[in-house]
Amino acid sequence: MTSDVLRLTAELMAIDSTSGQEGELMAHVALMLESRGWRVKRIPVTPGRINVFATCVHEPLVTLSTHLDTVPPYIPPRIDGAAGDTLWGRGSCDAKGIAASMILAAEQLREREVPVALLFVVGEEVTHDGAHAANANPSTSRVIIDGEPTEGKLALGTKGALRVVLRTSGVAAHSAYPHLGDSAIAKLVTLLAELPTLELPHDELLGATTINVGQLSGGIADNVIAPTAEARIMVRLVSDAEEMWALLEKWIAGRATMERGSLVPAIRLGSVPGFETMVAAFATDIPELTRWGTPYLYGPGSIHVAHTKDERVTRAELEAAVAGYVKLAIAALADAANRQGVIGY
Repeated sequence: MTSDVLRLTAELMAIDSTSGQEGELMAHVALMLESRGWRVKRIPVTPGRINVFATCVHEPLVTLSTHLDTVPPYIPPRIDGAAGDTLWGRGSCDAKGIAASMILAAEQLREREVPVALLFVVGEEVTHDGAHAANANPSTSRVIIDGEPTEGKLALGTKGALRVVLRTSGVAAHSAYPHLGDSAIAKLVTLLAELPTLELPHDELLGATTINVGQLSGGIADNVIAPTAEARIMVRLVSDAEEMWALLEKWIAGRATMERGSLVPAIRLGSVPGFETMVAAFATDIPELTRWGTPYLYGPGSIHVAHTKDERVTRAELEAAVAGYVKLAIAALADAANRQGVIGY
């Protein structure tokens, strides 16, 4: 039973768990946790995909949770560095290194008789369907500590995320006679060029709203005026989603259609003394885990290398996270007890 957090992370990374293909890894994690003395519940999500919930007590009060799906492409683990102390590859910091840190932290908490649980979910990088499935289950947890790469800092809040598809339409024609057609692509390009001029919401804690144009598609061929075009955008929310939607509708003013996709609201999070703090510009599963107690967000590694070919984490970051999760779990649980007027756990 390894207590080497870097090696445990590499073990998790050795199994490809790109979103939608998490089945093999989740089955492995369930068996591995059972072998380490945890009582494991497998929570169905979709056929062949499960969440893993592990505990050592009947009514756990603090839950350490993160996602085990990753973005594509799969990049296998590689350990290097002067002392073999840097782990590279997909999931090293987002979020299999976090999961490994949580497992070792939870075992230390179990030894201290802290009523702790582990919740590992699928689908965070796409639809949050794992979190939805987890939230459909009853929970006794007063505190949930979600793991994402926060550079070992406690997040005071996270921006939300709203996915939107813009579509324009036109009339196809031979490109040698553009006056006979109407280019949907030209319409879409005109719209997108206006994005930098929009006055977007700003929040004192969370900062500025940002919009990313992630994908563009349209047209038929080089010699055909495009009859259709589409842009898929991601809005990083700092305000109410309905306020942002109304702003987008005013901007579009009937020049395109808009389809609303998945929504993760912006949120403010719990804090305890003794941790350096930050604000996360990315979204998490936390808004979907409303039945699991007061939320906190903390983890090793940097979001700036997550989702890139250079994703990596160091042994020192992971070991610090193990200690950090133990400290945060105890402090957050004590804070919850104080707020509820409960003595002890």
